[in-house]
Amino acid sequence: MDADTNTLSFARDIMPLFRESDRDSMKFAFDLWDYNDVCRHAGDILERLEDGSMPCDEEWPGEQITQFERWMDVGMPA
Repeated sequence: MDADTNTLSFARDIMPLFRESDRDSMKFAFDLWDYNDVCRHAGDILERLEDGSMPCDEEWPGEQITQFERWMDVGMPA
């Protein structure tokens, strides 16, 4: 998060949350490292993060889910 503006950024704060293995697992549907793909599927991604079905090998900690949700709430800045 940018300390000056308190704004989350996809490139800085969200994309790094997705590991290369997560990206490889989902590439059949969309690219987790692609801003437009993640924006287009953000609601579905959040739902799967919250129910623990994504990523498939372990659940995200609550603070990471909250960070993704906050990023969505502030308009999904790049």
